[in-house]
Amino acid sequence: MTITECIEFAKQNPNCTVATVEQNKPHVRTMALWFADNSGFYFQTSTNKDVWKQILENRNIELCFYQHQGIIGSQLRIEGEAEIIDSPELRERILHDRPFLRHFGITKESPELVFFRIAHGKAHMWDMRQAIHNKEYVDF
Repeated sequence: MTITECIEFAKQNPNCTVATVEQNKPHVRTMALWFADNSGFYFQTSTNKDVWKQILENRNIELCFYQHQGIIGSQLRIEGEAEIIDSPELRERILHDRPFLRHFGITKESPELVFFRIAHGKAHMWDMRQAIHNKEYVDF
């Protein structure tokens, strides 16, 4: 498995669970991957969301992308540190990629519009074939 294969799996299965921690308690929710490339796995959220507050408190995060196949399916798990990012280019791109945000009054200047990515970490694939084997990680 390579990081390129991980990126492709995530792009093909963009709805993933995102795990964070708040006051030493785990929290998980489903989010849609915005995009992924060799620079990381990108997400957009809002400053009023619990996930954002949890990331600010503790940057450790885990993603789980799932593809249903047969009885059990496959999953890609990525762990790393959330990196908060912002740029005018990302603000323009999100409104192009997700025009529905405009219906909520979001503009490229909206302070509640925030982004994070996992740029470095480790990933592993799992399906029933790996159930009895040790995990093989890809560092990125």
